[in-house]
Amino acid sequence: MREDTPHAPQPMTGRETGWLTPSIQKSHERSETFGLCTFTCPDYDVLPKAELQLRLEQSRVLCAHATPVMETLHEQIVNTQSMIVLTDAEGLILHSIGDDDFLQRAEKVALRPGANWAEDRQGTNAIGTAITERAPTVVHGEQHYLAANRFLTCSSVPILDPYGDLIGVLDVTGDHRSYHQHTMALARMSVQMIENHLFSSTFRETLQIAFHGRPEFLGTLMEGIAAFTCDGRFLSANRSAQFQLGMPLAALRAHTLSSLFGLTSPQLIDRLRTSRGQHVSLDLHSGAVVCASVEFRRATLANNDWPQASHGTTRPSPQPAPRPVATARAPSRLESLDTGDPQVSAVIAKVRKVIGKDIPILITGETGTGKELLAQAIHNDSPRAGRPFVAVNCASIPETLIESELFGYEEGAFTGARRKGALGKLLQANGGTLFLDEIGDMPYPLQVRLLRVLQERLVNPLGSAKSIPVDIAIICATHRDLREMIVQNRFREDLYYRLNGLVVKLPPLRERTDLATVIHMMLESEPLDVAASTRLSVAHDVMALFEQCTWPGNFRQLGNLLRTAAAMVEDNGEIRREHLPDDFFDDLRNVTASAPVLPGLPARQPAPASRLQDVAVCAIAGAVARHGGNVSAAARELGISRNTVYRKMPGLAAPDHLLREV
Repeated sequence: MREDTPHAPQPMTGRETGWLTPSIQKSHERSETFGLCTFTCPDYDVLPKAELQLRLEQSRVLCAHATPVMETLHEQIVNTQSMIVLTDAEGLILHSIGDDDFLQRAEKVALRPGANWAEDRQGTNAIGTAITERAPTVVHGEQHYLAANRFLTCSSVPILDPYGDLIGVLDVTGDHRSYHQHTMALARMSVQMIENHLFSSTFRETLQIAFHGRPEFLGTLMEGIAAFTCDGRFLSANRSAQFQLGMPLAALRAHTLSSLFGLTSPQLIDRLRTSRGQHVSLDLHSGAVVCASVEFRRATLANNDWPQASHGTTRPSPQPAPRPVATARAPSRLESLDTGDPQVSAVIAKVRKVIGKDIPILITGETGTGKELLAQAIHNDSPRAGRPFVAVNCASIPETLIESELFGYEEGAFTGARRKGALGKLLQANGGTLFLDEIGDMPYPLQVRLLRVLQERLVNPLGSAKSIPVDIAIICATHRDLREMIVQNRFREDLYYRLNGLVVKLPPLRERTDLATVIHMMLESEPLDVAASTRLSVAHDVMALFEQCTWPGNFRQLGNLLRTAAAMVEDNGEIRREHLPDDFFDDLRNVTASAPVLPGLPARQPAPASRLQDVAVCAIAGAVARHGGNVSAAARELGISRNTVYRKMPGLAAPDHLLREV
């Protein structure tokens, strides 16, 4: 029998089952009740591609946060005859990466996207058993109920959302002969990363306290994170915070900032003001003393009485530091967006004709073309300019939370609901403008409720019998083809025709004729890391290269590139070829592979290798340091891939840096 194929079915005698752990033994018993037979070939039921795509859409937030962590984990275990698997809460495999040769072996037992590995399908296995037990689980070799799976050893960890509900499983599976005991530890750390990412994205507009009894653990996976409203009401806490506070999430929901940390919000503000750049010392309700850093989001604060951020005391929202010579950027107006491109000018002319006339506007265009900037400018030029502008990204809010985010809820409307309820985005925008970004990603069932609000102008918060009148202007945006989604029954036709009063399309950056003007404005207004006295400019040959680039990431890509280049310029402030990242030249070569060589574009390196290497490594090291070791955040800031960061700084791939990848 070949070693690269599953073991032949062998009967399991009573003597052999004696070494099973109690949880595995119970799982075997459950497998029997499901009617599974150890000796028969499993019936692999893999979802068709279209159905799998729908399930991926339903779990898009989980996938978005888990995929980068999976890539990092894979770098730690590469060439170990293993793979990494992400499933949803039902055990359906959503995504997998691993060594190519082992992925081929895993295909034989349908260990791939679209297959379901719940216990009632596959018997005892780490994924299904971890879901049932809601606990980290290792199933090694012969412990699998089905003989076909006994060439595997699997380590699975449940993933919980910020409210403590199971949303998926992260699994590391490999050849049973090469199992390492540290695999489970790596899987558990990776899940902590995913959960912390989900926590931060869910509680964007909150007061967050990161704490630990030892200050050196702040900023690592060991730190506890608790989220509160600005008036001190408890929202949630990550697993480490629950452990340090000595209570599960259900018990913590009865507490407040004052009952957990011994001080009110105003007292915390005073403590921050007098901390002089040091970590804040807080007293837990148990009597323990912890070091803490505080992150606050101004969007949730009614008054401007929070202290300014200082190193070691607060964690300001992750926005670039403003240039010393610049004050806060003036609110965008339509006039400021009209920079000479005929297509953009036509869009602005159309928009001006409908402003203030209660006509919904739908903005289409590729990701990164400035749709939210246009929406903000429309609001600022409208009669509602003095009222709220509320933006909601339908693609970034977990599907289980988007309904409560939009409509709000009454106290006790669902498990984990805040005391006294919460005001939804629709009511927050009352009198002003609601901007629904990525409207194509709104869950289908929720589209019905939104349509009703637009028709009746009444909002029913979750758990409430009251209908509240609302007066809002609606602006939506999407990069998707909504008409095609209607054909696929993924977007409601009636909602589409309710939203498309005026449809305008922003051109991608590669099609605009005002690139030089746009770059000049960005250099003047963007918060860039340069000295106050430095005036930035672009060399002529570099501008020629910019004109040839296709800019697949549009303004986001351009902005990241300019920030990278600005960090490397000399005193004269001129951006030259040696200040541009390698990826930019790689993209140019791909675009011009069948075309003549661009003027000034070298065959391989834009500058002497040693010079460029030093500059690039310096810029990358600075970005990684600014983001506390978060490689993904550093890569996004620089506009380069994570692989480029690791290639330029190979030391980041060491396991101990995994702790800081949060």
